[in-house]
Amino acid sequence: MPRIGNSDLTVAPLALGGNTFGWTSDAETSFEVLDAFTGEGGNFIDTADVYSAWAPGNVGGESETIIGQWLARHDGRDGVVIATKVAQHPKFPGLGAATIAAAADASLSRLGSDHIDLYYAHQEDPETPVAESVAAFAALQQAGKIRQVGLSNFSAEAIRAWMAAADDQGVARPVALQPHYNLVHRGDFEANLLGVAEEFSLGVVPYWALASGFLTGKYASSADIEGARAGMVKSYASDQAFTVVAAVREIAAVHSVEPASVALAWLAAQPTVVAPIASARTPEQLPALIASLSLTLSADEADHLDRLSATL
Repeated sequence: MPRIGNSDLTVAPLALGGNTFGWTSDAETSFEVLDAFTGEGGNFIDTADVYSAWAPGNVGGESETIIGQWLARHDGRDGVVIATKVAQHPKFPGLGAATIAAAADASLSRLGSDHIDLYYAHQEDPETPVAESVAAFAALQQAGKIRQVGLSNFSAEAIRAWMAAADDQGVARPVALQPHYNLVHRGDFEANLLGVAEEFSLGVVPYWALASGFLTGKYASSADIEGARAGMVKSYASDQAFTVVAAVREIAAVHSVEPASVALAWLAAQPTVVAPIASARTPEQLPALIASLSLTLSADEADHLDRLSATL
């Protein structure tokens, strides 16, 4: 199994996104998804303290609570790598030292765990000196509450500033980077973040790996895009993107897999990528994700997808 950066965390090359838990997946369905994922060898679960505060009636922390309940059912804490995040929960916004300390304790309580394996700063906080945030994460590490630090939605400049502050303080550098990156959204990561990820040996864990469902192959044209996620899916739509999806479908047919498997396999094979994040609302959606773990695209197939999507 690949290692996250230069850390001691090893994971299967696919992370299960917990954003649906307590939102579009109720608790029992979420337990079934987690059972099925780990039953197929998955061990990397990604969530955030803000999931899913956006849903009516929710306050944030619902996903962590469900994961904690599942862990308690299975007594399987040592067999999984749990990643969560701080900075966006309504009660714990930003990356101030007191916020980070309180948010981490709240996450640990919901997860029913004494540690978080990978704790991300969920976004930059221009209102807080980076040295303060770095010291707060280091204090959590020293207390044994978190094992490793990650950065999500950070620019290259902000990553460099964090690394410099960590070095100045003599504390551990982050080991992971979580950016928006997929087969139809390549330019920002590859132009601006790939170099810094390589420079600092960051393990990349891309979110929206299936482009909000655009890369599942269910959309052949803009006319097909409808439903609750239509706005997010349409942000990827273009003639070039639909050409990529058509190619993904063709390659999937050759391998007798779903298009999602091809899209995830392509992403997992990119430089610095450790494990793409993909969510499953129901257990029935998992096989296409799991199939990516055993799918290897030929050089010609990978090159074809690279050429078609190069400017996206």
